[in-house]
Amino acid sequence: MVTGARRGIGLAMAEALARAGADIIGVSAQLEPHGSEVERRVRAAGRRFVGIRTDLGDRAAVYRLAEEVTASGPVDILVNNGGTIARAPAVEHPDEMWDRVLEVNLSSQFVLSREIGRQMVDRGHGKIIFTASLLSFQGGVNVPGYAAAKSGLAGLTRALANEWAGRGVNVNAIAPGYVATDNTQALRDDPQRNEAILSRIPAGRWGSADDLAGAIVFLAAPASDYVHGTVLAVDGGWLGR
Repeated sequence: MVTGARRGIGLAMAEALARAGADIIGVSAQLEPHGSEVERRVRAAGRRFVGIRTDLGDRAAVYRLAEEVTASGPVDILVNNGGTIARAPAVEHPDEMWDRVLEVNLSSQFVLSREIGRQMVDRGHGKIIFTASLLSFQGGVNVPGYAAAKSGLAGLTRALANEWAGRGVNVNAIAPGYVATDNTQALRDDPQRNEAILSRIPAGRWGSADDLAGAIVFLAAPASDYVHGTVLAVDGGWLGR
């Protein structure tokens, strides 16, 4: 199951996993009932696809999602990718903005991991992968809720790994760098911010969603069976600068 699968990083992750042999449950708040891009790509890879429209900011809906997918059969790989971002300076950052970002980016992901992870623990195997961020390591600018949530995901990754590694369940995270998606459009449209960011990336370019394909397949595959509690940066060298 891949949340946030309709576009961007989630779409690329779902396609990569399908090409590696996985059937996909795609989840997104705006996912089309039929004929979505993610469905098309998964089916083109020869795999089955089920799409579920769910708002991760609605706690009751997240519980319904967890109940639906666990009742329909085992989930071997859970990719907690769905997220949102809200930009405003901290002194102007309203409670509503903070609460929404924390609910979507952190709380819903804990609920899904707990409910689906419980069955993984009972079976003795499973993979849970979070989409963290460079802001799991840094503070960012004008995104206090996002930075707090992504830092929380890094801690949650380690906490769950500590409990479940000995039960056959791998919990890890990927921290994308600056990737050209809708979430970063505002940064790319600002000439000064765009130049500052590019000058700081050793690879010399914005990442693409497809740059995450290798990392997601590795963390979902048996090749990573002894990898637990790591936050893997895929950032063009940003953190090494």
